[in-house]
Amino acid sequence: MSKIKVNLSDVLTKSKNLIQENIQKLKKLFPQIITDDKIDFAVLKQLLGDEINDKEELYRFVWPGKSQSRREAYKPSTGTLRPYRDESLDWGKTQNLYIEGDNLEVLKLLQKNYGGG
Repeated sequence: MSKIKVNLSDVLTKSKNLIQENIQKLKKLFPQIITDDKIDFAVLKQLLGDEINDKEELYRFVWPGKSQSRREAYKPSTGTLRPYRDESLDWGKTQNLYIEGDNLEVLKLLQKNYGGG
């Protein structure tokens, strides 16, 4: 099997940075919420008015560690998916991929090319 050198500074070795993408969308939609290149949530709340749900009692699906899980999901991944042609069955004919790895990391890496947006 041939070895492929991976350069970690290459843009192809990083997943989408969803947080930065969302911040850019907010900046484009609401330029007035930016103060010192940061989002001013007080201004954002004013602009959204009654559409903000700030009630403390809500029915939600929650569990310990949910906030941390959400933060992890939005962190960019720097993994790389590499094919193993020698271990694959009919590599050139099937066009199928078998992907093995941590679900979240693999999904983040696939999102860049197959995310549809």
